[in-house]
Amino acid sequence: MENQKYEYSKLPIKETVTKSEEEKPPPEYPSVSFLQLYKYSTNLNKLHLAIGSIFCCVSAIGNSVLSLIFGDVTNVIINYVATVNWSTNDTVVYEAEQILNDGLIKFVALSCFMGVLIMASTYIATVLFNYSALSQTFRIRELFLAKVLNQDISWYDMNQTGDFASRVADDLKKIEEGIGEKVSIVIFYAVVFLTSILQGLILGWELALICLISFPVTTATMGFISWISTKLTRQEMDAYGEAGAIAEETLSSIRTVVAFGGQQKEEERYNKLLLFACKNNIKRLFFNGISSGIMWFFSYASYSLGFWYGVRLIIRDRMLPEDEVGYDPGTMVAIFFSISTGTWYFSMATPFIETFGIAKGAASKIFGVISSEPTINLSKGNGVRYKKVNGKITLKDVHFTYPSRPDVKILHGLNLTINPGETVALVGSSGCGKSTCIQLIQRYYDPDLGNVYIDDHKVTDLDLTWMRSHIGVVGQEPVLFEATIAENIRMGCKDASQTDIERAATKANADSFIKLFPEGYNTLVGERGAQLSGGQKQRIAIARALVRKPSILLLDEATSALDASSEAIVQAALDAASNECTTVIVAHRLSTVRKADRILVISSGKVQEEGTHYELMQKKGIYFELVTAQVSEDYNDDEAIVPALQNQSNASINSQISIELNSKSLSMASAPKEILEDSNNEIGKSSLWAIMKYNSPEWWAIVIGCISSVVTGAAMPIYAIVFGDVIGVLASNDDDYIYQSTNRFSIFFLLIGIVTAIATLFQTHMFGIAGERLTMRLRSLMFKLFLSQEMAYFDEKDHGVGSLCARLSAEPASVQGATGQRIGTILNSISTVLIALGTSFFFEWRVTFVSICFSPLIVLVYCLEEKFNAKETQGHYKSLQKSTKIAVEAINGIRTVASLGCEQIFHDLYMAEIVPYQKMAQRNTHIRGVVYGLSRSLMFVSYAASLYYGVMLIKDEGIDYVRVFIVCESIVSSSWSLSQALAFTPNFQKGLVAANRISDLLSRIPTIRDGSSNAEEKWEHGQITYDKVRFSYPSRPSINVLKGLDMSVLQGKMIALVGPSGCGKSTIVQLLERFYEPIDGTVSVDGKNIDSMNLAALRSHLGIVSQEPNLFSRTIADNIAYGDNTRVVPKDEIIIAAKNANIHTFITSLPLGYETKLGDKGTQLSGGQKQRVAIARALVRNPKVLLLDEATSALDAESEKVVQEALDNAKKGRTCITIAHRLTTIQDADLICVINHGRVAEMGTHSELLNLKGIYYNLHNAHH
Repeated sequence: MENQKYEYSKLPIKETVTKSEEEKPPPEYPSVSFLQLYKYSTNLNKLHLAIGSIFCCVSAIGNSVLSLIFGDVTNVIINYVATVNWSTNDTVVYEAEQILNDGLIKFVALSCFMGVLIMASTYIATVLFNYSALSQTFRIRELFLAKVLNQDISWYDMNQTGDFASRVADDLKKIEEGIGEKVSIVIFYAVVFLTSILQGLILGWELALICLISFPVTTATMGFISWISTKLTRQEMDAYGEAGAIAEETLSSIRTVVAFGGQQKEEERYNKLLLFACKNNIKRLFFNGISSGIMWFFSYASYSLGFWYGVRLIIRDRMLPEDEVGYDPGTMVAIFFSISTGTWYFSMATPFIETFGIAKGAASKIFGVISSEPTINLSKGNGVRYKKVNGKITLKDVHFTYPSRPDVKILHGLNLTINPGETVALVGSSGCGKSTCIQLIQRYYDPDLGNVYIDDHKVTDLDLTWMRSHIGVVGQEPVLFEATIAENIRMGCKDASQTDIERAATKANADSFIKLFPEGYNTLVGERGAQLSGGQKQRIAIARALVRKPSILLLDEATSALDASSEAIVQAALDAASNECTTVIVAHRLSTVRKADRILVISSGKVQEEGTHYELMQKKGIYFELVTAQVSEDYNDDEAIVPALQNQSNASINSQISIELNSKSLSMASAPKEILEDSNNEIGKSSLWAIMKYNSPEWWAIVIGCISSVVTGAAMPIYAIVFGDVIGVLASNDDDYIYQSTNRFSIFFLLIGIVTAIATLFQTHMFGIAGERLTMRLRSLMFKLFLSQEMAYFDEKDHGVGSLCARLSAEPASVQGATGQRIGTILNSISTVLIALGTSFFFEWRVTFVSICFSPLIVLVYCLEEKFNAKETQGHYKSLQKSTKIAVEAINGIRTVASLGCEQIFHDLYMAEIVPYQKMAQRNTHIRGVVYGLSRSLMFVSYAASLYYGVMLIKDEGIDYVRVFIVCESIVSSSWSLSQALAFTPNFQKGLVAANRISDLLSRIPTIRDGSSNAEEKWEHGQITYDKVRFSYPSRPSINVLKGLDMSVLQGKMIALVGPSGCGKSTIVQLLERFYEPIDGTVSVDGKNIDSMNLAALRSHLGIVSQEPNLFSRTIADNIAYGDNTRVVPKDEIIIAAKNANIHTFITSLPLGYETKLGDKGTQLSGGQKQRVAIARALVRNPKVLLLDEATSALDAESEKVVQEALDNAKKGRTCITIAHRLTTIQDADLICVINHGRVAEMGTHSELLNLKGIYYNLHNAHH
């Protein structure tokens, strides 16, 4: 067991998925029936659907009536031809001609009328169904986000939320397709089928039943395939959901992933789930191919049997008196046309039935989440509110375990009371339950036993939103949102004026640096506050808490990220704020809590000691041991710190320290316009062909699929030829000739069925393979490309995590609308149309010309629709990216959103991005209705005109009427095929737009690339030199952060970087990691410029521990092993690293030990525990250079001492660059560099710098 190895990426697909489910089983959501897809429709939606369904029926009945009319006119034509051929009586011939003229005029008039009726009804039905689908999807999107934001925190602990982007981008689109116009198409097909069958049975039940003999088989097949499709779709959605969660987790921790060389591992994890989904989809499409093949075979087999039997019925009835004749050629044609029309439409419904199965699978989780009721329901709003919150807090006999870790008990009957206006500190070792108390007070969780009270009211009885509005919270890892500084502070109080905001910022010592920004309070902070330093983010978070003037202030390591001078001032401001409210402080740095009214020491899940600092020191118990372990400060000298600092004004400190703007603090708000604009806003020439090149490994499948599509498309025109010949045979008086010909034609129909069935199976399966592998490959390539980009790419406004995840999910899926199965559909149509036109021109070119006169109108309207669709699709992608980005940001910071009560704000921001697209899409439904209506109706008008002209030629020129029937039947088949292809026009246009965007993305070359191909590049000594380095962040090139920085770091030495928060210390580390490139000057190792080195080799020598560690939703062992992704890290090395980081004991106390999953962003651990895991991760890497950015800021006194010793040991023989606000942690550094004005202002050892009595001296005095 000790030598067990960890490499998640080497697990096979099924094992990967299974393992994840075993460790954290996802909730099972119930299956969704087709009717349940409409459960969120409004009464207006239902009215639209009802009216739309009625017009679908009208259109379908009109279609069926035309079959009957066609039978009548066929009878008239055959009788006329037979009379002309066999009768010598001119009167009889004249009468037959008059009957022909009357029947033809009636046929043309009714066909035109029905064509107009079908167009109007199809237009209305298409518009209403699409309008309803858009409205319902909008509502589902709104409800889904609202429910996700209103879930209790335990739901987030137990559920995977990283797949939100894929759910809203991919799944909702599938639901929209499953409840929109495709439903109207299926209703149309179904009614045509039913009315046609009924019509056939009325005209001649005997022949109709023979034609329908295969229907039970096809129905059972479709039902079975639909069940399989739904099941496989759910598995596919789950796999894509997990893949989306991996993408979200990776992109949100991109600096950690890149720093530890984890790109390949993340790609492998992502690709495994893509492969799983791909195989599932190929399997699903194979079953669909079998289903379609069986249906086509039985359809043609029915025609074969029907013709064979029908001709015998006609010959049988020839001997009967005229009034007893049941079957004549016209009746047989009408029956056959009715049944063939019905069964054909039934068969053509297959792709749409598949769409419904996919929609049901996609809806399962989304509807499950919407239907779920949180244990702690924020939206009920029926709790108690009272006039004044005094701030008394009581936890009475509280027992608690986290729902995600029920075997680990955190609190064991804890009791504490905090009186109104009192300042109470909670102290104890990391992970003892201090932060748990903070979360229980906010009612993120409810206790297992016992109660939490505010002002003697149970928190379970209070209105939750109202209660939280009276609580101000500053967490250890502050979360800011992508908005301006003013908007971030205003989130603390929606009604805060600008004056209130500036006053709160001044109290938090943030006003001074905010006003130095060109945009001031209107400066955008970037995603998760990425444009600000850690200290700046912390101060804005404090201002956000203070602006709401809370009755209760909860401070969880609120000043841990501040430099000494800022901390002193902010601490004084917090002390002043504490006088106005009840304050609960959680702190590891005991110097910050010594002035608290009471200090509660928590250990073993209970309050073990209680008293003032002086009282607890006298007891010499747990608190005494914690204080004495914290060697950084002398408690006896601490009494004078705050009074002294209160006399030191901001101006005096700022006069000593020129606060230099960190690049990251720069706002995108005033960036040049061209930087802010999306370079892909305009759709250029489609790059579909460039994307198709990525399908080259599947060329064999595409070739087979193309051939199969052409063969399948040829079936209808060949059928038309055989059908025409059958009609021609019926005019003969020779029964033997008719029998022989019918036998031959029946065999032809059977052969067409066999060939079509095989070709359909190959078409569906081959294009399924090609399409799914292309989608998988594009997703994989996009993800790989994202991970290879420079950090400046992720700083851009349009490249937030939510936006990139939405692109990963939506765009490759949309490409399938123009590739894969759609290629098969298009080739089918092209094959049918070309062969039909070819045969038509061959048999009678004049009639063919008449029929194609109507084509330009269809093409014109189609082009118009394409233009509108292009705009709609581009609007959809923009809307999707922006809205998903907002939602993902809110979900990632859900604890902050919940504490601020900002759920509705983010909900409204999200919906504001969706509304414009919604309106545009609803307008475009009218264009869509016109196009689809014309494609259906013009077929009948064209048919009527062609048949009329053809009959004129029969009369005037005596051409063979069989040729006319072949031409007209060919026109019908090509029109059917064209309408089938046009049904997927919107998907095709979206595919073209997506292909264009993906092509642009894949052609992007990162600005920071490997300077060498040698991934094993070694360092001779490891001396690091910064030579005249000038730097400004790409997002704000006008502001110089570093202005000619010169600095050398000798091998094996410890260099400390100090300076005020936001001065650019972290920038120096990021330049060494090559996250960014200097504008001028060089960063070199052993005299070699790092831009000429291999990126992986350079970073392999660096180990970093950041101020805000990013952990992954994997086991603890996996997280520690992530420190070295070049090999499989043995278990014993993981344990050694954990021991050195003082986390081993805690890990082994967990039921699953090192196999414990940490949850999203490591939420299952406290801040100190996360920091120690991050340290272990860096140690297992065994780096030459150790980069420590406030590595011990989140640790309690006891842990800090042990970990500091571990870090001291780790530094031996290594170069170390450490960034620290707490100067006591770097006094032993070989060299301390004070950064100011973008340069090294002072340099020396601790004692040398104190003797200079300059900037460092003032920082030291502020700290002590």
